[in-house]
Amino acid sequence: MECEGILMGMGNPLLDISAVVDLQFLDKYDIKLNNAILAEEKHLPMYEEMASKYNVEYIAGGATQNSIRVAQWMLQIPGATSYIGCIGKDTFGDEMKKNSKLAGVNVQYYEDESAPTGTCSVCVVGGERSLIANLSAANCYKSDHLKRPENWALGTPTFEKAKYFYIAGFFLTVSPDSILLVAEHAAASNKIFSMNLSAPFICEFFKDAQEKVLPYMDFVFGNETEARTFSKVHGWETENVEEIALKISQWPKASGAHKRITVITQGADPVVVAEDGKVKLFPVILLPKEKLVDTNGAGDAFVGGFLSQLVQEKPIEECVRAGCYAANVIIQRSGCTYPEKPDFK
Repeated sequence: MECEGILMGMGNPLLDISAVVDLQFLDKYDIKLNNAILAEEKHLPMYEEMASKYNVEYIAGGATQNSIRVAQWMLQIPGATSYIGCIGKDTFGDEMKKNSKLAGVNVQYYEDESAPTGTCSVCVVGGERSLIANLSAANCYKSDHLKRPENWALGTPTFEKAKYFYIAGFFLTVSPDSILLVAEHAAASNKIFSMNLSAPFICEFFKDAQEKVLPYMDFVFGNETEARTFSKVHGWETENVEEIALKISQWPKASGAHKRITVITQGADPVVVAEDGKVKLFPVILLPKEKLVDTNGAGDAFVGGFLSQLVQEKPIEECVRAGCYAANVIIQRSGCTYPEKPDFK
């Protein structure tokens, strides 16, 4: 299998500022647990407060970048993955480049001189997390960067070379035209294009942009909350995750080369996979509560594990098993981090 640059991701690179906080801190900034939002004016002072008050860790993050890093870790093949996004020309940006290089991912960052590198505050209470993203430079990505010959050209581990593409739904807030460029390229070249529902607010407030790209998606990932929000927004009048997954899988497709498969995770409950008009359930690896450190990155890690097997053309069962394995490893550690080598058999 020709592996170099086989998997490409595009998204919002964010430096995660992760800390275990208390409920008073969440209340002060009006933050709900198990949620992902974009920072508003009222949230801006919290980044500094976190750094001064709590024991903070800095980890290269952003949903897509997390998934690509995990896939790279699972594959253990140098340069198998690449990633595109926008960072600032600053120390956080340098930190990100260093992190990605160490992870073995071939990054093609667009560097913006007018905005600082994006950050994401990861507030952890009792193992559960809440994400508040301040996109900054990540918000400045332009499709012109994507069209540059060095990013599109054959011979570099980028678009022409990639056979699988993954983009988290969060990127719909930044550059929907870049997403469509990639989606159309994948459909025209018989490649696999996948996306994530990513957060309830994406399904609600970016519904039109999401609908425009949905026909191109060969794989749709998400969790049960996002799936139920998607159902509500589309007036489906069902909260049944299996039913919703099936309906998403049957949404019309732009390219007939591949069917659509919907994969919905449900925390400790079984993973729902809908394809060919049928639903299958796959149990997850259950973890005793005392071993749970931090759920941040669990969904991203699941996707990364899943994709690591998908690019090797393994059956869906194996992809789900690898996804569950990766998520299980990540939730036993702080942030989206992992040991040096996977122990996946």
